[in-house]
Amino acid sequence: MLRGVSAQPITVHISDDTFIAAAPAVVAAAVHDTARWRRWWPDLEVTSTRDRGLKGHQWLVGGDLQGTAEIWLEPWRDGTVLHLFLRLDFTAARGDRQARREHDRRVLAWKRDARALKDELEGGRAPGEPAVAG
Repeated sequence: MLRGVSAQPITVHISDDTFIAAAPAVVAAAVHDTARWRRWWPDLEVTSTRDRGLKGHQWLVGGDLQGTAEIWLEPWRDGTVLHLFLRLDFTAARGDRQARREHDRRVLAWKRDARALKDELEGGRAPGEPAVAG
């Protein structure tokens, strides 16, 4: 076996939580917008497997990387917590170090996208102001 290369696929799990001061219906509408999926994951082939309505959405990830993606929406106080779960299997041709870099790149990209969504949906709301209503 080559050093740094695993015979088994390397599974990378990404879990993230972002509070958005907007009603669950507002956040769900954004999550269900298929144009956003391409912006969030431009290099992944995502296929919808379950529309959970106000509770979020689930996808199957295919192509070079394979796995699942889920956004779960949780009403919390006057807004919504957007939970992302991304599970990807990297091919055996990728070493642990390369998979780690890919993981870190995806985490940073998602945080950028989640914060952009938060800014968009909160519409310039100042801290302490009421959440955006549905």
